[in-house]
Formats: sequence, C-alpha cells, structure tokens
Amino acid sequence: MRAPRPAFFFTKISRGSASGSPSVREPLADAGGWPPALLGTVLALTLGLPAQAQAVNDYPTNARVEYVFACMATNGQNREMIDRCSCAIDRIAEVLPYDDYINAETVLRMRQTTGERSGMFRGMAQLTETVAVLRRAEAEAEIICF
Repeated sequence: MRAPRPAFFFTKISRGSASGSPSVREPLADAGGWPPALLGTVLALTLGLPAQAQAVNDYPTNARVEYVFACMATNGQNREMIDRCSCAIDRIAEVLPYDDYINAETVLRMRQTTGERSGMFRGMAQLTETVAVLRRAEAEAEIICF
C-alpha cells in the first residue's frame, strides 16, 4: 500500500454539479512513487534545458548557412568541407555571441569599401578589437575543425 499523498499533489478538481462547485479530486498522473521534491527537481531541470541550449545556439540558421557557403567557396565544394565549415561556425558560435559576430562582420564588410566611411571602420580601436575577437574565434575553429 502506498503512502498517502498530499491533496495538492497532482490533483484535478472536477466539476460535479450544475453550479460548478468542485466535488471530486482525481489524480492527474501517477508519479510512480517518486517523492514530490525529486519530481519537481527533474521537471525544473528538464524545462530549463531548452533555455540554456537556446543561449548557446543563438545564431539563426541563415547566418550559419551563409558562413558555410562562404567557407566552402574558399576551401572547396565537397562533402568534407560541408562538415568542416559547419564545425567551424559551431565553434565560433560557442565563443562569440551572435550580436558580436554581426558587429565584426559589419566592420569587415565596411572596411572593404572606399572613401571616408571606410576609414572610420579602419581607425577605431574598439572596432579593431571586435574584429580581433572574431579572428581569434575563427583561428580556434580552424585548429579544431581543419
């Protein structure tokens, strides 16, 4: 015989009368004899995992694909390069948040233009540091993936 559970544990109040007053409490699910504290901990950890995974995987798919296409254009267009380039962007994503990646990519693209505007992107120390962080992440990815 099981130990009695508290009334608030996995219960549903069914409407028994026409007035809608609660009449019967029924168990929602059998917890399999698990203690409520342990069950609550397991649920909290399980529900918390997608949020942590999302924090790591904040790069949108199209940004990853764009990186892989550019990488393959440089290194060769075959199955091996798909795997290596995908590995590289995954490693960069682990090191560099997406917003910082976008900022560094913007600086690099603006440096390729001519005129006064491009000079601003070449001379600022903060922008140079942003690009340096991306370059370090790319170097680490190259060592691991290539």
